[in-house]
Amino acid sequence: MAGSQIERALSLLESLTGDARGLPMQALAEQLQIPKSAAHRMLAELIRLGYVRQNPDNSRYQLSTKLVALGFRYLANSGADIVQPILDRLAQETSELVRLGVVEGDHLTWIAKSQGARSGLRYDPDMGRDAPLFYTASGHAWLAHLSDAQALALVEAQGIADPADFGPQAPRNNIELLDRLRLARERGYAWVVESSAVGMSALAAAVRHPLSGQVVGVLSVAGPTARLAEARMHELSAVLVGAAAELSNASPASEMFG
Repeated sequence: MAGSQIERALSLLESLTGDARGLPMQALAEQLQIPKSAAHRMLAELIRLGYVRQNPDNSRYQLSTKLVALGFRYLANSGADIVQPILDRLAQETSELVRLGVVEGDHLTWIAKSQGARSGLRYDPDMGRDAPLFYTASGHAWLAHLSDAQALALVEAQGIADPADFGPQAPRNNIELLDRLRLARERGYAWVVESSAVGMSALAAAVRHPLSGQVVGVLSVAGPTARLAEARMHELSAVLVGAAAELSNASPASEMFG
């Protein structure tokens, strides 16, 4: 791959986030399209700095906890204390998983959560990954605040995963996606049923900067369809939109929203 040394190093770290078991050096070199010797030098330096470790049992390379610690340290000093109580209250009111995603450029990344389910099935995906725009409520809530052309451009830029990974009620084409965005604009929030996964539902509302009106994040509630049927989601929409409005007002005081 082309790019500076720092770009390669960051790409290597990003590759390691995809597999907690670690990756062999050959696989990393192939992913980055660099010689094995260059990958070895880069990994050795990242190990020296404490960001990567090598598993002595299988020689695979894994991320250390240093990056995680840095992330938590950043969040602790970036207004998370303002945001978290709002997430916790919404999780308590809905008894489901609440997630906050922030918009950075062309990406919507889930960075904070609060789990409201105390028993039964608990839906709890990993934080730190980009929300798929084509078939998630979070993605639809953001795209609904853009023009159709802008929304489709973002979806195309992100790419659409294998349809086999979608839920049975995911949009099948751009026309169906735009129809869902139209409904989200009319209601002021987006919702999906078995779109991102079988048996799971979610609703989401945009968080907007109080002065510019720009979407800076998305707040969502997700859980099993057995508890979050479509009628139930519409019942919960008012508390979701209210919490999103609170976050909108708090956003200038939090570095989490850039």
